[in-house]
Amino acid sequence: MTTTTQEIIEKFARLPISEKKILVSVILRDTVETETPVLSDDELIFNAEELFLELDRQEAEDGKS
Repeated sequence: MTTTTQEIIEKFARLPISEKKILVSVILRDTVETETPVLSDDELIFNAEELFLELDRQEAEDGKS
């Protein structure tokens, strides 16, 4: 994470809730308008596998406690 990103996050944390809501709505609006590439079936399967492996790892770690 860059220093700029960290500064933005820290400043966001200090905003009043009303300002946070406005900022979040603008970020979401801009994000939705951003074009994202269509993922292939192979990419979707790979990402799902990675997610399930991570969940399994977390469950195994939680079981050790």
